[in-house]
Amino acid sequence: MHVVLVEPEIPQNVGNISRTCVLTGTPLHLIKPLGFSLEDRYLKRAGLDYWPYLNLRVYENFQEFENEHGKRRFILSTIRTKKIYTQVNFKEDDFLLFGKETRGLPPEVIEKYKNSCIRIPMINISRSLNLSNSVAVVLYEALRQQGFPGLG
Repeated sequence: MHVVLVEPEIPQNVGNISRTCVLTGTPLHLIKPLGFSLEDRYLKRAGLDYWPYLNLRVYENFQEFENEHGKRRFILSTIRTKKIYTQVNFKEDDFLLFGKETRGLPPEVIEKYKNSCIRIPMINISRSLNLSNSVAVVLYEALRQQGFPGLG
């Protein structure tokens, strides 16, 4: 599995997601622009002492990321679809994409990969789950389907 954050804005979310990625052995991909510096103290604090163990890749833009990984399967998390995340058969090399906290994934990315979009069911009050919670929910379902490989 791979977790991909497209233009994340809040350092604490990325710190928490980093920690989840380290503890599940999942690479984290960040696509710029970022709403913070990778040296941000809030980012480091949220990730605690896990940073040395994080498998992190950073891309200048979505095109660079897509050029490198475009032949892989992308699963996009968005509120703009009907398919629930438990209705997908996840594969070990899937890339799980999540968008920025304020607007989600760019509409052109959702359109391009519309057949690979999933959502987490929730009450419709014009807000969604925190980004780090969303990543944890989807990532752990994907890992569960694979029998939690390498996890004790």
